[in-house]
Amino acid sequence: MSESTNQHRRTAGEQVTVAILTVSDTRSLETDGGGQLIEDLCHARGFPVCNRRIVKDERDAIRQAVLELLAERDCEAVLITGGTGLAARDCTVDAVEGIYDSAIPGYGELFRMLSYQEIGSASMLSRASGGRIGTKIVLTMPGSTAGVRLAMEKLILPELPHLVMHAGK
Repeated sequence: MSESTNQHRRTAGEQVTVAILTVSDTRSLETDGGGQLIEDLCHARGFPVCNRRIVKDERDAIRQAVLELLAERDCEAVLITGGTGLAARDCTVDAVEGIYDSAIPGYGELFRMLSYQEIGSASMLSRASGGRIGTKIVLTMPGSTAGVRLAMEKLILPELPHLVMHAGK
């Protein structure tokens, strides 16, 4: 790792306040394994969770929920689980990519690469994406707990403070 990357990580801070959004037509807070796993992993890493909600897999509802969460004073990032596949109802990525000020293509590319190492060619079905909206970060991931764990442990938790630092510049 380069010295400048190490320096950026050292100055990025250690905490990021996140909001969690689950996109599902069938889940409730009690049955939302992906959202609960995100919350548990964030708390274990010391990231405060300012809000957690579930929204139907509908483009306008997703977009509205993301914008409402981003408007919360303490929210620095929105982590979204669900709706990232290829099924006709999977519209999370379509909803959020339209409001990104700047995309983070490396996030989705790395997620699919790591997913390929675990599940092979089925990884091409994932459309996980990330972007910056204003000074805040939005990252999407699959609804499966395996996909959530992969995204959170390998990509999001290690890099989110660094992403938020750059988004705020």
